[in-house]
Amino acid sequence: MPEPREHMRHRNWIETILRYIPGFRGYLEKEYRRESDRLLRTWMGDRIRQCKRVTDRLARDLLEARRITILPQIDRVRGRLDTLLGRIEGAVAGYSGFFDYVRVDERLLDRVYEHDLALMQQIETLIQKIESWQPANLGAEQISTVLDDIEILERRWDARTHILEGID
Repeated sequence: MPEPREHMRHRNWIETILRYIPGFRGYLEKEYRRESDRLLRTWMGDRIRQCKRVTDRLARDLLEARRITILPQIDRVRGRLDTLLGRIEGAVAGYSGFFDYVRVDERLLDRVYEHDLALMQQIETLIQKIESWQPANLGAEQISTVLDDIEILERRWDARTHILEGID
């Protein structure tokens, strides 16, 4: 899992020197935030795509096992994953245009990093649940739990957006 804070700490010596130029430090820090955000969203997108691949494989296995009654629920999971993926990948690059003009509050960034870490952990948990599904014993309750987890992830993504927009 990428650690957003580490991205800012790993800079080369030229960047370290450039930070001493008036005005350039803020520019670099803004770019670090944007790059960290991009890396995080890329990582999340990759993990959600992995979930989709697992659900696709599972759907084929269910079809081969002639357990077609559960396929619409699997398709629903895949559709919800598509929606979440679109929201994450469609987010504006960088934290927000807001940060272009206003000095960033470190406490706000800490909240965002903590929120991002929780999001990453929830995505990992979701992957583990989906990967543990077996065609022979997959039931509606397991699928319902994953759909609830995806809904929680969607709400957490909304909360992240609200934090960054200063609404929260």
